Amino acid sequence: MTNSHQETIEALNILLADYHIYYQKLRNFHWNITGPHFFELHAKFEELYEDAKLKIDEIAERILTLRGNPVSNFSVYLDLSNIKEADSTLIDHKMVSEILEDHIALLKQLKKVTAAAENAKDDGTLDITGTYIGEIEKTSWMLNAWNQRK
Repeated sequence: MTNSHQETIEALNILLADYHIYYQKLRNFHWNITGPHFFELHAKFEELYEDAKLKIDEIAERILTLRGNPVSNFSVYLDLSNIKEADSTLIDHKMVSEILEDHIALLKQLKKVTAAAENAKDDGTLDITGTYIGEIEKTSWMLNAWNQRK
């Protein structure tokens, strides 16, 4: 593998940062959810952060496969990420709205990774991004449907 993957590696490192902040936000919400939707959202946030944890590892390993170095400092994640930290005191619907906003950011970054991978003819990364995009879109649809309840 050559430097033709440098653009993909850089885009993947931003995605890695995005997923780390997203993961931590989900942990925050999992720990701090209260109210009548506690049980369903507590479990859903755990499901989502467990999925994010697997994706973090897969993204880092893809960067290594492309002979790059995954960023690994939280301060760098905060600088690189398109996703911002959230307050621990949000109500349930606001938490879900935050997650939906994060999905938009993740999808935008996934499209940047996809474009870079297409330019490099990198089918391995394209396989990953296609799967992630489909999963986020489906999860967003479900969370949005839940969030319509008021």
